[in-house]
Amino acid sequence: MTKLPNPINVYEPAKYIIELQGRLDPIWSSSFDGMTMTYRTSTGGFTVTTLYGIVTDQSSLHGILNHIRDLGLPLLFVECLSAREIEL
Repeated sequence: MTKLPNPINVYEPAKYIIELQGRLDPIWSSSFDGMTMTYRTSTGGFTVTTLYGIVTDQSSLHGILNHIRDLGLPLLFVECLSAREIEL
């Protein structure tokens, strides 16, 4: 578990990493607030898509997670990397 230096404010941006099972086509990048997408193969042999970037607020984060659910991709991991001052 990550220990954040500052509490998270639901109305402020934070940097997140989100991992999904499966390969998400890069065409969907704009649907995820322009987060960076990378791919790797897990030790189990399946593809993992990693989304990384700044999310404007908690409402946007929930929108991203809902979109992942709607696409039917299993959510593997979500972590807030930074809740400090972030320039948008």
